Amino acid sequence: MDARPLTPRKAGQPLTAPPARSLHRFANPGQFLRWTGRIMPWLWALALGVTAWGTIWALGFAPADWQQGETVRIMYVHVPMAWLAMGGYLGLGILSLMSLIWRHPLADLSARELSPVGAAITALCLATGSLWGKPMWGTWWVWDARLTSVLVLFFLWLGHAALVRAFDETDRGARAGAILALVGLVNLPVVKFSVDWWNTLHQPASVTRLDAPGMHVDMLYPLLVCTLGFSLLLAAVVLARTRAAVMERRIWALETARARRADVAA
Repeated sequence: MDARPLTPRKAGQPLTAPPARSLHRFANPGQFLRWTGRIMPWLWALALGVTAWGTIWALGFAPADWQQGETVRIMYVHVPMAWLAMGGYLGLGILSLMSLIWRHPLADLSARELSPVGAAITALCLATGSLWGKPMWGTWWVWDARLTSVLVLFFLWLGHAALVRAFDETDRGARAGAILALVGLVNLPVVKFSVDWWNTLHQPASVTRLDAPGMHVDMLYPLLVCTLGFSLLLAAVVLARTRAAVMERRIWALETARARRADVAA
């Protein structure tokens, strides 16, 4: 798992190392544990603080909608979860690309630990969407393009989480999961533009419009703060899970080496 050290530079050789080797410097588990150990307390504190600030602002001080009333407050959880479900899957695709091209071991571990969290976020997006849809549409669920494509995204998250754990050889599972994640990227434009391409019950984009957000700033600002807080929480959870996975691998490697030495001595 440790990357090989860079060889000394020879005469006439460029000062910069090749991209793949430079990238593998950061695959060293010891370095990863050291720098994440320093930032984790600050990241957790910032994530919890921003999330608490956004939640109090959204639930206690943001105005109710003139049409939806207090039901609109579900938006402050539902919309960030939808954005993180798509953004997280894009991150999964980038990690998968790094895994296939550079055989980056931390990319494999990070992708493995990200997929269960991404599945939970997407499930929360679907659940809050149903809670919001019942009073607005009169039904918990409709098979329109936006809801169906998000459901497909949920199954892609679950499929990746199951596939990387389905093989005894972790490398084979990581490779299979990376291929699935890259194939699943084609669903992201469908999720994003489904409300523009098809006639759906789901409302069109109101925040990420090119002209101007279709939302008053008194509701937009707490929504953005909640999104930032949930994003920081996602980063903290995934980093904590990846740190635990790295330490588990190192303990397993030490125990395996100790058992081999004992067998040789016997």
